[in-house]
Amino acid sequence: MCSILGFCGRHGDYAKIQKALWKTCSRGPDDSRIVNTGNGYLGFNRLSIMGTTESGMQPFVHRDKTTLIASDMREGREGLGMPEDSEIAVVCNGEIYGFRPLREELAQKGYRFISGSDCEILPALYKEYGTDMFRMLDAEFALVLYDRKRDTYIAARDPIGIRPLYYGIREDGTYVFASEPKNLLSLVPEVMPFPPGHYFEGGAFVKYRDMSEVSAFKSDSMEEIAANIHDRLIAGVKKRLDSDTPVGFLLSGGLDSSLVCGIAASLLDKPLETWAIGMDTDAIDLKYARQVAEYIHSNHHEVIMTREDVLKALEPVIEALGTYDITTIRASIGMYLVCKAIHEQSDIRVILTGEISDEIFGYKYTDFAPSADEFQKEAEKRIREIHMYDVLRADRCISVHSLEARVPFGDLAFVEYCMAIDPEKKLNRYGKGKYLLRHAFEKDAYIPESILWREKAAFSDAVGHSMKDDLAALAEKTYTDEAFSEGIKKYAHARPFTKESLLYRDIFEKYYPGQAGMVADFWMPNRTWEGCRDVTDPSARVLSNYGDSGK
Repeated sequence: MCSILGFCGRHGDYAKIQKALWKTCSRGPDDSRIVNTGNGYLGFNRLSIMGTTESGMQPFVHRDKTTLIASDMREGREGLGMPEDSEIAVVCNGEIYGFRPLREELAQKGYRFISGSDCEILPALYKEYGTDMFRMLDAEFALVLYDRKRDTYIAARDPIGIRPLYYGIREDGTYVFASEPKNLLSLVPEVMPFPPGHYFEGGAFVKYRDMSEVSAFKSDSMEEIAANIHDRLIAGVKKRLDSDTPVGFLLSGGLDSSLVCGIAASLLDKPLETWAIGMDTDAIDLKYARQVAEYIHSNHHEVIMTREDVLKALEPVIEALGTYDITTIRASIGMYLVCKAIHEQSDIRVILTGEISDEIFGYKYTDFAPSADEFQKEAEKRIREIHMYDVLRADRCISVHSLEARVPFGDLAFVEYCMAIDPEKKLNRYGKGKYLLRHAFEKDAYIPESILWREKAAFSDAVGHSMKDDLAALAEKTYTDEAFSEGIKKYAHARPFTKESLLYRDIFEKYYPGQAGMVADFWMPNRTWEGCRDVTDPSARVLSNYGDSGK
């Protein structure tokens, strides 16, 4: 996954910066390096995925159209120093898809590269295009760049926020950027999420792309919509299979992860390595994941978790996540434990997942959307905020085990097209949620037909209904009614409203004291809609239309 840190000022304590960077060493266990820019520091922990040799190690320092190697930089007590005639230094946690044609184009302009790393092209792109480069990138990325000639720092994040980036401002006005809040806690008083689709320069955040904005809806026919969904998702999967290290797949047995696996199986000439997890007593999805695995002939691995595993993982999960959100934590426990097993039992380094489909095509609760306009507004809200919820879950649960997440449903071309589909056609008037996505892959037979049309079940529920009940029982045991009533008074922002939510918040505050503002609020169905107004829990199980989802 890698982790980055940018301390954008002269008055930094190198030892503290080094210690702060090391807090996310699990994101990049292969190597660690800090470059002293002369006006601050850029730090990098490396997980080798593309261009795995030493020459692909960051920060990348650029001089006269050439990337420098470490021996070109002076070694000092406070990291490597940028040569006086160097121009640009950059750290990036990202995957730049289609980087090879860009690198060839830049090479024709005289740029010289020393590694196979996709991120090495970034200084050259910046020299050619400045901050316009961010609009050009087909990428999942977070970066910090130092322009020595202008003596300025630039930071940027991909338009969905698949790669994490946070920032804070020190008392002297110095900005500090890093991959996770835990990097920043000792350096700044308040940690805030870097807004996706923005770049930062000169004290200001500039929006360069908003995936939730739709200028005009498509007038495509149903079959044109199906063809576009189909082709764009296949392209999104295909480009994410490019890796110099082994690739694995999370397979829950639900529609989204099954489609990712089915498409990948059709593109590769060897069996996939698929992984599923479930409770030992009532796992819903294991049988469906097994059906998909047998159908696509993958090498399938099952991880079984117990009540004891769930309760033991709760605090480490919240520490890793940096959130108190109920549904994010519930859904993270299974993902955290399956990724732990992948790390311990295989040589896989890249994981493809099925996140970001629900935000576009709808949840169980969006069946209650009162109009197409309301459905679209809800989809826009979910895409804008997803970096705080499902995307955060996937990133932390995967990266804490030294793996890299790739999200085909987050492909920019795919999201851009799907958000512009006429929302009248997205409403569930077909007797089946996410009909457009299902219909788009009806003819291919990438996955079993029974899985293609299977009812939606939330990941946090589908690993086993007893998991949620075990967590609720723990909270009930932890707080008396009086202790709950007193406990929630401590919190003004996103005040807990159940004993379970108070338990999560108290654990969160143990590791991230006073930083609750990093999350907007609890993820909940839209309680202004009929059918959702009396909902007091984010689980789809409480909805009247849950139906066969849990079977």
